Amino acid sequence: MASDSNAEPIAKGTIPTIKQSFRDLFRWRQRVAITNEYGEVATEWQTPEPLQNPVKLFMQLSAKDWVFFIVGLLAWTADAFDFHALSIQTVKLAKYYETSKTNVTTAITLTLLLRSVGAAFFGLAGDKFGRKWPMVVNMIVLGLLQIATIYSATFQQFLAVRSLFGLFMGGVYGNAIAMALENCPVNARGLMSGILQQGYSLGYVLAACANLGVGGSTESWKTVFWIAAGFSIAVGLVRICFPESNQFLEAKRSGKPKVTPAAFFRETRHMLAKEWRMCIYCIILMTWFNYYSHTSQDSYTTFLLTQKEFKNAAASRGSIIMKVGACVGGTIIGYLSQFIGRRRAMVGAALISACLIPAWILPTSEPSLSASGFFMQFFVQGAWGVIPIHLNELSPPAFRSSFPGITYQLGNMISSPSAQIVNAIAESHFVTRAGNGSRVEAYGPTMGIATAIIALGIAVTAALGPEKRGSRFETTAPAGTDVEDLVKRPSDDAEAGSDSEVGRSEKGAEERIERI
Repeated sequence: MASDSNAEPIAKGTIPTIKQSFRDLFRWRQRVAITNEYGEVATEWQTPEPLQNPVKLFMQLSAKDWVFFIVGLLAWTADAFDFHALSIQTVKLAKYYETSKTNVTTAITLTLLLRSVGAAFFGLAGDKFGRKWPMVVNMIVLGLLQIATIYSATFQQFLAVRSLFGLFMGGVYGNAIAMALENCPVNARGLMSGILQQGYSLGYVLAACANLGVGGSTESWKTVFWIAAGFSIAVGLVRICFPESNQFLEAKRSGKPKVTPAAFFRETRHMLAKEWRMCIYCIILMTWFNYYSHTSQDSYTTFLLTQKEFKNAAASRGSIIMKVGACVGGTIIGYLSQFIGRRRAMVGAALISACLIPAWILPTSEPSLSASGFFMQFFVQGAWGVIPIHLNELSPPAFRSSFPGITYQLGNMISSPSAQIVNAIAESHFVTRAGNGSRVEAYGPTMGIATAIIALGIAVTAALGPEKRGSRFETTAPAGTDVEDLVKRPSDDAEAGSDSEVGRSEKGAEERIERI
């Protein structure tokens, strides 16, 4: 973005931030806080640069940048495949374990509840030790737990394994998006964020394709889980073959002569004390967003099978087309957010999706439902396409692995009962199906009303919240920097340069001590 003029500083405090954020929503220029490597902050108005040709943006990434991006995308896709292998086969699993669909969705609730614990552990590990090995452990263990799920003889064993699965599943998101996006050029972030987020939708599409391929027999759910296990383990083995994130290594070399656990946790405590408002805001935002996606998608296949009385093949095709729309929408709207702004993109997509709800649940034919499902998820996941880079830009710079993952997964934890709530309400209420007059479970009205409320909640929350599009954090040292060593050892460039450069280095180190 082009700098136009200086702006008043970012507001401090909850009410001033809400007022400033709402006013800024209607200003085309973006208020941007720039932090340099010395910790100095300046605020200025910037005019968004015109949208660039996506091919040119792709060409700005080096071969190594593409490797990190693709591995992060694959990890997130495999994570989603693992999760949706259960959600799209709820009916099969209910028959296999001879229980209700609501009881089966208890496994989804437990998985989402415990993901936040894994996000905290592996996110902090990613910030302290790097992105590579926490992700390797994550992916391989996820694959092994998918296999353990297949061999769960009782429903209680099934729930226990899925709970443990949630712990390791929670660690993927933060490390995946940090590794994939932290080296992207600033003006390419919106596009790459949109593509990356669609790994979740792509995982759903692949799981639905696997479900379509194995057929509708009750035992066929195990085959889908075998495929998911192989996918996760393969991603973990591929990650071993590539080096640590270049950005993490460079920040470590330039900003951290020595890392100590005491310094890391001291800085973490300071970050939480200083940024608690931002933490709470991001958790609220991610709670809305997780309700948004899980309410509109987790029970969609069940909706087609139960209320619309489709066969397994037709329901799988409808689910695939729906999530293809999600992949397209997330990429396009994520790309547009670089120009129109993160919050405007989220607010607009959420409001349009709310308007599409009647067309999403009322049709009765497969082509109509597939078309409306495509456009519904185009805007649902379109809003989601902004989230990876929006969370990265809102994150305290030294915590870009842990902060997005923890806030995302805490939102997941709070919204964890969403699928169970939808199933419980739908199974206890009935509507008359158009055409044959049969009484069917009310999945459509339940999903529609809930999604409308959630979409409005997202629009309001995003409109009143902060935005840091264009923030530059590439030179920030990682969490855990031993600040005393920084004062004693200014950068090599400063030692070889002028006295003023040395003074700036010492000043930056002193400011970092004050922040800690």
